[in-house]
Amino acid sequence: MNINVKYMTTNRRKFLITTGLSASGLMLGGAMTTCTHDKKSTPMEYDIMSEVFRFRKFDSHAHVGFEKDDAEKQIDIADRLGIDKLCISRPVTNWSGKEKEGPEEVRKANDVVIDAMKKFPDRYIGFVTLNPMYQKESMEELKRCFDEGMVGYKGYTQVKFSDPLYYPIIEQFVERNMIMLMHAFVQLGVGGYRMKYDVGQSPHTTIPEDIVDIAQRYPEGMFQYSHIGGGGDWEYACKLFRDYPNIYVDTSGSNNEEYMINFAMAHVGEDRMLFGCDGSFYQGVGKIHSAELSDLQKKKIYFDNFNDVLRRSGNHVG
Repeated sequence: MNINVKYMTTNRRKFLITTGLSASGLMLGGAMTTCTHDKKSTPMEYDIMSEVFRFRKFDSHAHVGFEKDDAEKQIDIADRLGIDKLCISRPVTNWSGKEKEGPEEVRKANDVVIDAMKKFPDRYIGFVTLNPMYQKESMEELKRCFDEGMVGYKGYTQVKFSDPLYYPIIEQFVERNMIMLMHAFVQLGVGGYRMKYDVGQSPHTTIPEDIVDIAQRYPEGMFQYSHIGGGGDWEYACKLFRDYPNIYVDTSGSNNEEYMINFAMAHVGEDRMLFGCDGSFYQGVGKIHSAELSDLQKKKIYFDNFNDVLRRSGNHVG
């Protein structure tokens, strides 16, 4: 897609240009969008997809198994956006509040990931999920999934990450130099008032303070805070993580608030930001290209940072 725009210098006007790089702009594909200005302006042609394909990409936060044939559909979208590799998991989510979350359900969820890894071995790496409420079964499942080639963890809302039930599990990943990704959320109101988790979140949902608690307890571990674009007060989370070098944030989520990526860059740093989509692929790519980032910063966020995380356990890609 080619977009003709007039060169503008102010941040506000630059945003008007870069919003063409967001999800809506990417989904237009080969369509042409033209902004008409005064006759004295010199149009600048910007080929969005050529820019997108300049960078190798590793999606650090993806899922399979939530609908039929979603692995195949996901690979198709990844091809359209130049996403080389995807880190997949299938947490037991219990959105309805009535679903079972026992060892059998956990095993079935991990089997979905294992099957996808075998079907697309050049595209997928897998993260195991567990329910720490079941300690013995969790340790057995962990061994099984390590043997199947899984290289990290994705936790959901059964148990807060700071709960002692997690300690034996965390220690397994610390020992193997593997990262742990936690579904997390925060709702802060005026004056720091914490609202109830009434938007589909469990009271056991991990919050930023839980991540910090574990990062302090296990300074040699690596911990990934999920989807700063997934809702909640991402500014609060990024500021809280500033002084904890073993906490990474992924950029996934469907929210595309202005300057979110640059805010995270300023507070967390270019070496601790991981590209992720969490299913919002066009938004995920668009927000990176809408941000004020250098090519080196894009390269780090898109691929190098997560690959370096995997390198610590010997599971990086070439």
